[in-house]
Amino acid sequence: MGRAGRLGCAHARNGRASTHAIRPSAGHGGAGHGGAGHGGVAGHPRWGDTALGPYESWDPAVRATVEVVLASPAPMALHLGADLLLLYNDAYADLIGDRHPDAIGRPPTEVFAEVWQRPGVGDVVEQTYRTGVPVLDREIPLPLHSASVALDQPVYTRACSPVRDSHGRVVGVLSVVAETSPATRQLQGLSDFAAALSGTLTLDDVARVALRYAITSFDADRVSFAVDDGGGGTGWRMVRRVRGELVDEADERLPPLWRRGPAGWSAPVVVSARTGQASFIDDGQPLHEIAADRHDQKIRALAAVPLRASVVRGALTVGYRSPHPWSAAERALLASADQLGQATERARRFETQHGTAQLLQRSMLPENLPVLPQLRIAARYDPGVDGNAAGGDFYDAFVLPTGDLGVVLGDVAGHDVQAAARMGQVRAALRALALNDPRPDQVLAGLDRLVGSLGAEAGTYELFVTVTFGVIDVGRKELTLASAGHPAPLVRRCSPTGEPRAEYVDVPSGAPLGVGYRTATRTVAFVPGDTLLLFSDGVVERRRHGLSDGLARLAESVAGAPSGDPRALCAVASAAVPGATEDDVAVLAVEYAVRPAEPTAPSRVRHWMTAQLTEWEVAESVIGAAVLCTSELTTNALLHAGTAARVEVDLSPERLLVSVADSGSRGTVTRARTETLSSRGRGLGLIEELSDAWGTDPTVRGSTVWFEILLPPA
Repeated sequence: MGRAGRLGCAHARNGRASTHAIRPSAGHGGAGHGGAGHGGVAGHPRWGDTALGPYESWDPAVRATVEVVLASPAPMALHLGADLLLLYNDAYADLIGDRHPDAIGRPPTEVFAEVWQRPGVGDVVEQTYRTGVPVLDREIPLPLHSASVALDQPVYTRACSPVRDSHGRVVGVLSVVAETSPATRQLQGLSDFAAALSGTLTLDDVARVALRYAITSFDADRVSFAVDDGGGGTGWRMVRRVRGELVDEADERLPPLWRRGPAGWSAPVVVSARTGQASFIDDGQPLHEIAADRHDQKIRALAAVPLRASVVRGALTVGYRSPHPWSAAERALLASADQLGQATERARRFETQHGTAQLLQRSMLPENLPVLPQLRIAARYDPGVDGNAAGGDFYDAFVLPTGDLGVVLGDVAGHDVQAAARMGQVRAALRALALNDPRPDQVLAGLDRLVGSLGAEAGTYELFVTVTFGVIDVGRKELTLASAGHPAPLVRRCSPTGEPRAEYVDVPSGAPLGVGYRTATRTVAFVPGDTLLLFSDGVVERRRHGLSDGLARLAESVAGAPSGDPRALCAVASAAVPGATEDDVAVLAVEYAVRPAEPTAPSRVRHWMTAQLTEWEVAESVIGAAVLCTSELTTNALLHAGTAARVEVDLSPERLLVSVADSGSRGTVTRARTETLSSRGRGLGLIEELSDAWGTDPTVRGSTVWFEILLPPA
C-alpha cells in the first residue's frame, strides 16, 4: 500500500582517525592518591619524570581508560606513550608476582627484559601501538611470574587493544591477560569493551557499546540496557538489541531507540537498577509482564546486573530463548557492568554541560531558515574543543526588502560565553545593517565600525571577527559577495551537459573586522543547478596540515558529491578533511533549484492517508497522530530536496507502521526534541512525542524514516 510523493533528504557520513603518541607534558610530579592497591596513579612519583607528565595533565579519554582498568576485576595492564610505560590493576599485580610494585611507571623492556624481545611477547604490544589494530593471542606462554622460565609455565590468553585519546590518536595499548579457559571469547570482548567505554561521551554512545559487548560476548538472544531519566525518580528509559538485527556501521552511528517507562516499571532491568541487586533466572518467563513483542516473549533465561554507580542508576540484562544455567565465570564477567556505571556517570555529566553550551549557542543562531520557491537552504553547526564550550561561529540567512536573499557566515575569536555573546551582537547588527542597505561592502563597513567600538569598550585590541556576507539575486541570477578575512566561499556548478565542478569565488578578503577592513565586492553568476557553500575555518584547518591542502580536499569532496542538495553538501563539507579539529565547524549551503519544490505534495499525502486509514476503520486518535507525523516528515524532507519518495502504510492488528523512503543521499537523521532550534526539530520532535517508536534505515539507494503507533484494544 503506498503512494508516491515528491520528497527527499540527503545523507552522508565519513569518519577517519590518525595515530600519534602521547605528547610530553611540561609539568612534573603529581599530587594526591588514587587507584587501587598499588599506591595510586596520580600520586605515583615517576609520572612527572616521564614523557607522560603528571597524571592531572593526561588526556581525559586516557584518564577514563585508567579508571576502567583500576576498577576491573580482570587482569589488565596499560602500556602508555612511546615507551609503553606500565600501569596496571591489582589482578595484574598478582600475575607478575615479585615484579610488583617496581614495575609501575617503567617500560616493559626493563620490567620483562629477559623475555620482551622473544617472538609473540613484546612485538605484539608494539605492533598494536604502531598500527592501532587489536590482537588476540590464544594459548601462549607468558613468563610473567619471575625471570626464570619454569617447565610447568602457565598458558595465557592475551588481548591487546589500542587506547585512543580524545582526538582518536593511538596513545597506548590495553592488555588483558588470563590463564586460558573456556571464556577466551568473553575475555577478548572484555578488552574491547573497556577500550570502547573509555571513548564514549553520551548515553547513546554508552548504550551502543554496552549492547554490542553483551550480545557478542555472551552470544545472547536479547540484551537490554536501562538508566534512570535523571529527573528525580520520574521514570526510566531502556534500549535493547535482539539476535538477528542487522546493525552495520551506519546504524551504529544512529541514535539508539529508547523505550520509556514509569518510575515503578516492572521490567527486570529496571528492578535490578532500582534495587541494586543482581538476579539470575535459569528458566522461566522473566519478560512475560512487560513483553513488547515476540522477541521478549520467547526469552526463558535472563541475567540482570546493576551498574553499581554512585549517582546514575542503571542495569544490564542478558537473555536466552532456551534454559541457561549461569556459571560462576559468566557471573564474574557480567560484573564488568561496574565499568558501565562509571562511563554512564561521565556521559550524564557531559550531556548536562553539553546541553547548556548548546542551548546558549543555538539561542543566538536563527531559529528557522527561509523557505523560498527556488532557493533551498541548509546549515550545520558542530561545536569544537570538547563540545562543552559555546563558540563564536555563526550563520544567518534572511530575505531582504528587495526580495533578494542575504546569507552570512562569520567567526568571532574565542570559545567562551563572551565570544558567544559578541557573536550574537555581531549577527544582530549585521542583519539590521543589511535591512537598511543590502550592499555587501557597505554592510561590512558598518559592521567594522561596530567591532571597533566593541573592542574599545572592552579595552582590548584582540577582538577579531571574520565574516563573509552575500546577496543572491534570483531574478538577475547573480551572487554578490564581500569578505573580511574569511575563507573564500565555494560554488558547486552543475550544468546539464557537464560534470559537476567546485570553484572558489575570487572575492577580495582583506583584514578582519575591527583592524582596518577595506570595502570590496565581487559579483559572479549564480544560475539554476548551482550551490553556494559558506564555511568556517574549522572545516579546512587541521594541525600539521597546510590550509591549501584542506581547501583542495573540500573542493574535491563538494565536486564529487552525488547532488547539490544543501543538506548533503553540509554533511560532505563537515567530513571532507580527515582528522579531528579543535575549532567550531559551521557550514551554510544555498542551492538554486532547477525546478521549484511542489508545495502541494504533503497536502496530497494528508488527504490520501486520511481516506485510507478511515476506510480501514482505524481509531480517529491514531489517524490524527499518524497524519500529523507523516505530514511533518514529508514537509521537512520537501524543504530540502526534490527527489522522488514513497510513503507506505502497513496495518496489523497491533500497530500502524508508516515509512517515508527516498532515492537520494540523506543527511544525518538525529533524534530531536520538540524545542530543538533547527529547521527539522519540530518534525522529529512530533514523531518522538506522538509515536511509540521511530527510526531510520539507510541503504545504498537512499534511506527511510519510519514510525510506529500501537493500536488501542478493539
